[in-house]
Amino acid sequence: MDLEARASDQDREATVSRLQQAFTDGRLAADEMEQRVERALTAVSHGDLAALVADLPERPGEVVTVTTKAGKILRTGQWRVPRTLRIESVYGNPHLDLSEAVIEHAEVTFDLNLKYGSAEILLPPGATADTNGVHCEWGSVVSDVPGAPRPGMPHVRVIGEVGYGKVRVRYRGARRRRWFTRGGGS
Repeated sequence: MDLEARASDQDREATVSRLQQAFTDGRLAADEMEQRVERALTAVSHGDLAALVADLPERPGEVVTVTTKAGKILRTGQWRVPRTLRIESVYGNPHLDLSEAVIEHAEVTFDLNLKYGSAEILLPPGATADTNGVHCEWGSVVSDVPGAPRPGMPHVRVIGEVGYGKVRVRYRGARRRRWFTRGGGS
């Protein structure tokens, strides 16, 4: 995360929510929570927000890691989306369908570390995804959705390393593009 980047309203709201949860958990006194919330609402950069929660531990379930060598990674239906989902796979092909998922965070991160697999991410209508953080060695990244966050809509950041596969982000129900181009003879 670029700490110098300007914070959005969504970023500020996510930090306020985390501070309120820390108060509920007994990690912050009421006056300290109020002071931090006030600073969060007027924060200018990601660095300003990060400083407000730097001493707070990650909550259980905020970071989930799924590891498989060659197994199928499938998330569909009403599954709970963690703040960060790390997927580490050698030959797996993750399929993450968020169209009916329970998304409690304004922004979620999918950290993909795929050696030979390809990932497909299906979003609910209106959601957005930033795929600029994905590095592909021999594959490609295709996003058919807007990359900039929209107020009140889920935003997915896709980051990580993909060796010999592809990453595709689209809305559920949108027509699939072909992953390859057929060669023609004369």
